Amino acid sequence: MGYLYFARHGQTVWNVENKICGATDIELTELGHQQAEELGQAILEQGIQIDEILYSPLIRAKETARHVSEVTGIPMREEMRLKEQNFGKYEGTPRNGEEFQRAKANFINSYEGGETMLKLCHRIYDLLDDIKKESDQKTYLLVAHNGISRAIQSYFGDMTNDEFARFGIRNCEIRKFEIRLLQSHWL
Repeated sequence: MGYLYFARHGQTVWNVENKICGATDIELTELGHQQAEELGQAILEQGIQIDEILYSPLIRAKETARHVSEVTGIPMREEMRLKEQNFGKYEGTPRNGEEFQRAKANFINSYEGGETMLKLCHRIYDLLDDIKKESDQKTYLLVAHNGISRAIQSYFGDMTNDEFARFGIRNCEIRKFEIRLLQSHWL
């Protein structure tokens, strides 16, 4: 049995403005940088053993991972599958907009040029399946986004559609997941 850790990136300007970031590349605020450094300190203080940080290619996650890596000494590597979901026409619009909330509850909606929830989950589940294969050898910290946190949460436990659509974590919140090793049986 192994473990996997997940942390959301630090605060961005669009988080403050309550806008949907999605695949738009938005920088951290000053507080976001501070949150990332504090996350690294918390990992050290709690004695969390992590072998490698995998991070989304978007700058807000990359910078968060960089701060954690600098504080802890944990090596980091970009993982394209951790990129946040593209919310198409809703990028930059209010997070709590009624139209967006309805659209988000439809898992095959591509938001007119974005990515469906089903496709997002497919790529995240593939990544988690790959991680599971080596979980007896390595412990990872994934640094990514709120939408990615939903997919990861659903991988490890059942959720209703409404629970999935409403799920979220705070900036630089860290979660721990228990990975049960894959068992192969040859016939």
